[in-house]
Amino acid sequence: MNIHQALDWRYAVREFSPEKLDTRAVETLLDAVRKSASSYGLQPYKLLVVESRAVRQALLAHSFGQQKVLDCSHLIVFAAQTEIGDHTVDRYVDQFVKTRGVPASDIAGYVEHMKQALSGKTAAEKQVWAHQQAYIALGTLLTAAATMQIDSCPMTGFDHKAYDEVLGLPELGLESTAIVALGYRSVWDTTAQLPKVRFDYEDVVWTV
Repeated sequence: MNIHQALDWRYAVREFSPEKLDTRAVETLLDAVRKSASSYGLQPYKLLVVESRAVRQALLAHSFGQQKVLDCSHLIVFAAQTEIGDHTVDRYVDQFVKTRGVPASDIAGYVEHMKQALSGKTAAEKQVWAHQQAYIALGTLLTAAATMQIDSCPMTGFDHKAYDEVLGLPELGLESTAIVALGYRSVWDTTAQLPKVRFDYEDVVWTV
């Protein structure tokens, strides 16, 4: 299955089957998301895998009736970091030095540039920026899942503050961005057979 076939195959699942995803497949998928692009490579977000049915039952009450939150195999919560600053960059530098085996002094100028770029943003702008990075990772997850023939449904229609409370995100310095239900489509989900509705190439792609 090539990339176009995978993307034609995927759709926002309305009803999931009770079949559970293999743990290794989920880990492979989430590791692909770990490799997602982000501004400066800073990845200012976390992925929470909600397997507990009790927790999902609590979340269902804040999901505007979207039963798939409970019925899917795995529920993934994308959560943006709420404290963005020099420490965000310092954490990346530690990983950079560890991965590439070079001294931090080699990228001192780049580090200063990143810190200045972030310090120039207001607190609200930093939050918008962090959520934007989480959305990039969300796109990676949806595409990777399609290539693995794992079904998904991304959602932003939920009570974010209530989700944050149930999951204890404020104490972790996080706030919810979006959620994705993962699993396999039900044979009863008739929307799986409907043609994908997207604007034509010429309507979306412009050359200037």
